[in-house]
Formats: sequence, C-alpha cells, structure tokens
Amino acid sequence: MDITNSDKVYRQAAELKTSDFYFDLPQELIAQDPLEDRSASRLLMVNKDTGEIKHEVFRNIIDYLNPGDCLVLNNTKVLPARLLGVKEDTGAAIEVLLLKRRERDVWETLVKPGKKMKPGARLVFGEGLLKAEVLDVVEEGNRLIHFSYEGIFEEVLDQLGEMPLPPYITHKLKDKNRYQTVYAKYDGSAAAPTAGLHFTEELLNRIEKKGVKLAYVTLHVGLGTFRPVKADNILEHHMHSEYYQISAEAAELINETRRSGKRVICVGTTSCRTIESAADENGMLEECCGNTEIFIYPGYRFKVLDCLITNFHLPESTLVMLVSALAGRENVLNAYEEAIKEKYRFFSFGDACFFTDDFTKKTL
Repeated sequence: MDITNSDKVYRQAAELKTSDFYFDLPQELIAQDPLEDRSASRLLMVNKDTGEIKHEVFRNIIDYLNPGDCLVLNNTKVLPARLLGVKEDTGAAIEVLLLKRRERDVWETLVKPGKKMKPGARLVFGEGLLKAEVLDVVEEGNRLIHFSYEGIFEEVLDQLGEMPLPPYITHKLKDKNRYQTVYAKYDGSAAAPTAGLHFTEELLNRIEKKGVKLAYVTLHVGLGTFRPVKADNILEHHMHSEYYQISAEAAELINETRRSGKRVICVGTTSCRTIESAADENGMLEECCGNTEIFIYPGYRFKVLDCLITNFHLPESTLVMLVSALAGRENVLNAYEEAIKEKYRFFSFGDACFFTDDFTKKTL
C-alpha cells in the first residue's frame, strides 16, 4: 500500500466511530443450534458495488460461481478446548479455556474464576486423567498452565474437552463435529471459521467438478475474534494476533486465478485476513507462515480478494468493519436490516451472506 493510499485509508478511518457499525439485533434471531442439513441455510446475496439484494438457499451458491474462480477455505480445526475441573486442594469448580500452545505441554489459558489461580495452584480434570499446575499470570490476566497426563494430549482432550462455543450460544452442542467444517484438518483454533460450516462434502465436490478451484489455507482462530471494540475511535483498537500458514499449492492456485482474470472468493473473514496479510503489493502469494494482526476497515484496498462468503457478524465488531471495507458501510447495514426484517438466523450457527459482483446464474 503506497503512502498516499495509506494516508487516505487512515483519514477515512479516523472519521469513523465504533458506533457507526451498530445495528439493533433481536435476541431471538441469534441461532442457538446448527441446522440438520448444513447447506440448507439461507443465503443473502449482496452486490458489493450497488447494494442490491437477492435471497437464496446456500446450496445454490454453486449457480453463482464461475469455472476458473477460486474458493479460499480455512482448514483449521477447533480444539475441544473447554475443560471443566476442580482445584486439587479445595475441590472448587474451575473452567479452563485453552488459548494458545506455548510449549509442548504448556498452554496460555483463560481461567474462570481466575482470582485465586495463582502460580502453584494445582487443578484436576476427569478424576485425574488430566492434571495441571498454574505457572504464571501473563497479559490480560491469562494463565500459563502446565498439563500432565498419560498418553497423547489430543486424545485426552478429545475425551474430556468441550467445544468452546461463543458466549452468545447458550444451548449445549450435541455433536462436536457440527462446530467443525467438513474440511477441518489442522488442530489449533479456539473458534470455528463459521462461514465454512455451510459446506457439505457433496457440495464441495459439485463445485470442484464445475471447474472452481479450492485453495486451502490455515489460520488458527483466537478468542480475540469475539473481543468487542471498546475504543470510540476504531484506530485505537488493538487487534489480536493469530497464526496462519499458506502452502505452495494454495499460493499457486490463487496466483493462477489472478493471472487468468478470474475471481478469488474467500470463505470467511479468516481466509480473507490470511491472504491479505501474506500477499505482496501486487496481490501475489508464496508459501509462508507467520502471525497476523491485520485490521481491515473501510478505506482498505484489497490486494487479492474479489468476493466474500461470510456469516452475519456482531454489531460494532471488527468483522462488520472488514465486510464494510469490501461492500461499503451503508450497503452492509442495509443488508443486515433486510436480514433482520426477513428473520435470517445470525452468528456462528446462522445463515450466510455472499458479497459478490454478479447475480447472474452460471449453470452448466
């Protein structure tokens, strides 16, 4: 991004307040449970240039994809990272949420209640199947915890852990796999890349047979994705850091799509943040990995992404700001107003949006 454009983006963002991205959402529209059929979700199609709206069913998204287009999907896998246990000395109930692996058996965690969780405190889970000791208190009051167990940690975690559902979901999840995409591959996320939850293996196979390329990247989603923007001026918000990885194969698929003049369509804001973080100034990618704190807000010039498939996001969130950077704040808020009027289902287990440039069906 050149200096002139950077200045332009900064000035535009400086005029925006967090409250400019607020909308009033009735609580009953927050989806509490996933649909039995992933691809049966509703799909609100929004022309990112004009704001025009069209109502569809998600499985029909294939009709709006062109041969040669490339879907970019995040193949991270959500850890069953919520552990319920007790303090060894008092038997008091304790909840530990795994955030980030620091070393082999040392994790940065969020502990509730946390006040008495001082270094040296010992915890027990699953009647001793998993034990832990608090090592240190770090940034934002998070705890570094060392775990001890027999066998393989991921297998113990799969046995004892629960999915770390967002705070706005109060129902208990019956099937862990429903908070997992069908293409989830690499463990590491504290939250699901929820735009991908709408795809079934059958739908992906049909999309690929149509000649649409599938490029898989990895970004491990952190709980910071749910962190509210507390600053009035959005430029004062500090973005959380997340680890990403792009393979040589994925980079070449995306580069080939751009060279051929076809569309790069990100499935979810996490896929978008991954490729926009890694791309050079010409929008080209190569095999790489790293941590990103990229914050995309109106005025941002996208280097790679053309269109975006995403869920509905929380009011005043960084994700609403990202979508507004692509489609314009007024277009996004108008689309959300229409979705509320038509009683779409919101957030992680809710319906989807497709911010696109073309409503023409492309059936073969």
